[in-house]
Formats: sequence, structure tokens, C-alpha cells
Amino acid sequence: MKKTLFTSCLVVLLALPGISFAMKHDMAGMDHGSMSKKGDIHKGMITVGEQTVDGVKAVVYLNDVKATMAKMGMKETHHLMIHFYNARDGKTIEEGVVAVKIKGPDGKEGKAIKMIGMDAHFGADIVLDRKGAYHFAVGTQLADGVKRQFELKYEIK
Repeated sequence: MKKTLFTSCLVVLLALPGISFAMKHDMAGMDHGSMSKKGDIHKGMITVGEQTVDGVKAVVYLNDVKATMAKMGMKETHHLMIHFYNARDGKTIEEGVVAVKIKGPDGKEGKAIKMIGMDAHFGADIVLDRKGAYHFAVGTQLADGVKRQFELKYEIK
């Protein structure tokens, strides 16, 4: 009996991080599964901008998820979404490592936030809780092994 109870508890504890992650992204008002490979934008998305570096085009969007996250007791206010494309043929790039550093209106830069590969994009839930200009420094090492840095700004009014 003790062995069965211990095993059951262990299974639940090991599953919690994955369940939490899935709930966080599903309940954030984002149906990542409906994103087509062509990069269709979800209704209500804010286009931050785009930039091409060394043959790769990055298109960056924000989704305001503050109300939904607050209902779940979370502090994140936005979902940051980045699509990468081969600048020559327009094909989506879905493999690699991506992280973002955000400098807030106060001039302070936060720690690097790993962006998770999601259906045809990379994403992270972030906190943009003050009015003013935010600077996004996105570092990548995509499937081709080349390291690239993309720089974009967005202002919350």
C-alpha cells in the first residue's frame, strides 16, 4: 500500500510542471494549435516589428494576456511571439535556441528568458507592467548553427 501511494504521488509530482506549462499557454487566450505554418496572426495581436539578420527574417508580436493571467494568480502581462523565416525562400524556421533580454522604461535590463518553440514560432510569457519604451534583444542559434541578434523596440502608452 505504501509503495503504491508513494509511486502515485511521485507520478503526480513529476507531471505537475508539464501540466502547469500546458495550462498556462492554453489558458492565456492563445490557441497556438490554430497557427498556420504561413504565420497567420491571431486576432488582437500587436505587431512589434520585423528585422532581417544574416538571411533570417524575424517577425515579432505581442498578445496582451494580463487579465487572463491575473485570474490564475500570475504576474505575466504579455505573450511575446517570434516567427523566423528564411529570407530567401520564406520557409518557416522552427528549430533552434532563442532567448530574449528585455530592457524596461527604467533602463534596467532583465535576465535572459528562454523562448519555447511552439507551433511555427517561439514564445514566452513576459512582464511589461509599466508605460514607456521596452527594448527587446533576441539572441538566436537556429538550425543552421549561426548566432544572430535581433533588436526591436515597443512602447506601451
